[in-house]
Amino acid sequence: MSNVGHSSSPLQAAAEPMLTQQGAVATAGDNISRDPYSRNESGIREPPTSIWGSLRYLGPGFILSASIVGSGELIATTIVGAEAGFMLMWFIIFSCLVKVTVQIEFGKHAICSGESTMASLNSLPGPRLGHANWSIWLWLLLMLGKMVQVGGIIGAVVLAIGEFVPALNTTDNFLMFSLVTYLVAVSVSLLVFRGYYQLIEKASLIMIGVFTLFTIASLCALQTTEFAISVNEFASGLIPSIPPEAVVLIAIGAFGITGVGGDEIMAYNYWLLEKGYASYAGPCNDSVEWENRAKGWIRIMYLDAMLAMLAYTLMTVMFYLLGAAVLNRQGMVPENTELISTLGAMYTDSLGPWAKSVFVVGAFVVLYSTLFAALAAWTRMFSDAFARIGLFDFGDEVKRRQCIAICAWIIPAIWASLFLFLEQPALMIVLGGIPTVVILVIVVFAALYFRYRRLNYRMLPTVKYDIALWISSIAIAMVAGLLGYKLVQSLLDWFLP
Repeated sequence: MSNVGHSSSPLQAAAEPMLTQQGAVATAGDNISRDPYSRNESGIREPPTSIWGSLRYLGPGFILSASIVGSGELIATTIVGAEAGFMLMWFIIFSCLVKVTVQIEFGKHAICSGESTMASLNSLPGPRLGHANWSIWLWLLLMLGKMVQVGGIIGAVVLAIGEFVPALNTTDNFLMFSLVTYLVAVSVSLLVFRGYYQLIEKASLIMIGVFTLFTIASLCALQTTEFAISVNEFASGLIPSIPPEAVVLIAIGAFGITGVGGDEIMAYNYWLLEKGYASYAGPCNDSVEWENRAKGWIRIMYLDAMLAMLAYTLMTVMFYLLGAAVLNRQGMVPENTELISTLGAMYTDSLGPWAKSVFVVGAFVVLYSTLFAALAAWTRMFSDAFARIGLFDFGDEVKRRQCIAICAWIIPAIWASLFLFLEQPALMIVLGGIPTVVILVIVVFAALYFRYRRLNYRMLPTVKYDIALWISSIAIAMVAGLLGYKLVQSLLDWFLP
């Protein structure tokens, strides 16, 4: 892609801070701006070799964590715990650990090739419709289901506000409820569009950290109550077992959105590019210098991905245990307009009634930061997809930023409208995990293609890495196969009772 000169247009100026906050435009020591989606010799930077130097360049994985914790960990994981008790904790942990190898393979390809996700998907074998590969068209179709999921997150944010403003009632005052829902959507659009994402993201990550400590305190305090978790209960959750028929689809949906989902793996490449990993490595060539730089930045990416995985896996386990210990034992399942109040019971039953308000504030921040992270990623992915089908040139920096800005307004409006139409945030979030599983299949196919057909011979991994990649791929394929079987079974039961 060519490096396009900068413009002073309002849309470009609005988009510039968004890139800056990811390290895409300026990092320590940089005095000039750059296009993160192009590579040239001037952008080359040697990778740090010390652990402290490496920590300065972490970030893409934790941006994903901001989007993961809201829908996957706080809501979907808790629902599975409330429905199944301790018996599926192993499955939830497995869903966090097993997908990271595919994420790393995607990231490795981005650093070596300098390609965005959709540019890479456009290189896959198979039929094309117009300019775009089948995988891009299928992704666009599946994202309609993902719209439902994030619509549920907007609904959860509104319900959190409703805990402090009882007048927000869908039956008594639907007009006010609708107004607040669209205001939440507009606020997300405005902050992302105007470039305030850096401040909000940092504040949200701090609050997520505080919320994590609050959750740890709740889990510890739980051990002093009637809901204390025994060693046998915890151990039973680590032993693989078959879930009841009634929670199979819920578990599959949770598999799709706990840890990194398919769409989040795809988004990861944009954050790697905008952080600068690919441009720092420089254009791919046959030199030993490029090989050493690329391997160095891939090593930083490994550290980034693994630390983020540890963070969101810890949160997953804590939320699951609270859901299994408190909600399952009382027969409480977070759903409909009682979603936030039911989730709050996990904290009030362990810390006391005072904890509810703190939980609601924490839940609001976590869910709201999820909307920001999701919107920032979706605007890039949709813009890239639209470019691949021929609507514009993604390499044109000005047009790319204009498309990102337009998407920042349209997408949240769709999320809000879907929530107001369905009004079942918990169900919407879990259902959103189903298309995520299918997106994961596309991602797995692409990752294997990148590994065995496009990987530079100097970047060949170890045998252990390949084994991990195949375990990850087979596990995702098996869950997708189970999903297909269950959906076909449900259709047959519907048409042939």
